[in-house]
Amino acid sequence: MFKIIAAALVAVTLNFASPAQGLAAGLVAHVDISSQTMTVSNYGQTLHVWRVSTAGKGYHTPTGSYRPTRMARMWYSRKYDNSPLPYSVFFGGGYAIHGTGAIGRLGSPASHGCIRLHPANAAKLFAVVQKHGKGGTRIALNGVAPDSNSQFAKAKSRKG
Repeated sequence: MFKIIAAALVAVTLNFASPAQGLAAGLVAHVDISSQTMTVSNYGQTLHVWRVSTAGKGYHTPTGSYRPTRMARMWYSRKYDNSPLPYSVFFGGGYAIHGTGAIGRLGSPASHGCIRLHPANAAKLFAVVQKHGKGGTRIALNGVAPDSNSQFAKAKSRKG
């Protein structure tokens, strides 16, 4: 009887993965909009923590959990003056995680809604998402953009 109960507990534990692990996704790119950071983990083990830029004033970065929908080593935004978006991982109907040339703005809200990364970090993320596949990857976004009048935003803007 003990073996049956123990086996059932193991099965329940495996079926209800922690939010950090994601359901059926080993790779998780978690974006904390409040702190303007991305944590990339594989089955709960942190691989990378990077500064990002999410939506600036007047724009919106979605929250929630998504799967990548498509990927492009180099994409040019038709909506924003053909801006280059290297190492794009698209999700949620046109939003993307991508590299940026505006690295001085990383760590503060500055995008039109996408998640901007340093190009070297975008390349690393792109490679690991390719390795795990779109079905094995989850993009999780939560938090609220820092107030542009806050001490956090002022301190970040002095850096860039």
